[in-house]
Amino acid sequence: MFRAVWIPANIRQAEKPARMAFRAPDRHTGREAAAVPLPPALTGRTGYYMLMHHTRNFIDGCPALVLNADYQPLSYFPLSLWSWQDTIKAVFLDRVNIVSEYDQKVHSPSFEMALPSVVSLKRYVKPARYPAFTRFNLFLRDGFICQYCSRKDELTFDHVVPRSSGGRTTWQNVVAACATCNLRKGARRVSECGMRLRRAPYRPTNEDLQRAGRAFPPNYLHQSWVDYLYWDSELES
Repeated sequence: MFRAVWIPANIRQAEKPARMAFRAPDRHTGREAAAVPLPPALTGRTGYYMLMHHTRNFIDGCPALVLNADYQPLSYFPLSLWSWQDTIKAVFLDRVNIVSEYDQKVHSPSFEMALPSVVSLKRYVKPARYPAFTRFNLFLRDGFICQYCSRKDELTFDHVVPRSSGGRTTWQNVVAACATCNLRKGARRVSECGMRLRRAPYRPTNEDLQRAGRAFPPNYLHQSWVDYLYWDSELES
């Protein structure tokens, strides 16, 4: 299946369309392999090329970590990553600075570019103080454990003050709970069923969630990212 990435017209040859290619490292030796030719580029009046490609090995595994203008990640949960296509587009639209690069490259006979692995925005985006009220952020606040029995499996959420008693779906009234405790508590208040909360629910800030997230590093961190993230120290301990 073809995908597209837009490249400014100034990288093309005026006489004939350029053919782009991708050089992927050999799986065994790690050395750069022979270039994989991509289908012919298409020329349009917009002044851009749409480069169609069908090599999904290696290149689709090259996302870029996106930093704010202060070199802090835009977000940790989920980690602010752009596809290589979106990253290249942002580079040519002059919206980001390239901080670090992969060994992998895209190129034509007249142009070559290493795929960015880390980019920073040129304009600072002021982060929100409070995160969105989502199921994931709720579980992250509560450490992905039931707030009644500390189990980690079959998590759902529970209204401390039941909705039937006027309880609202807010940070201050919803906690992570396993299915067993949720069923046991039912539509009763905590004091009515002999259960106890590990801690009272609260509205977290983004900083609270970042601190909570130290215990949950992503499955994969590229080496060029670790200087801008806090998980590197956690992974080495």
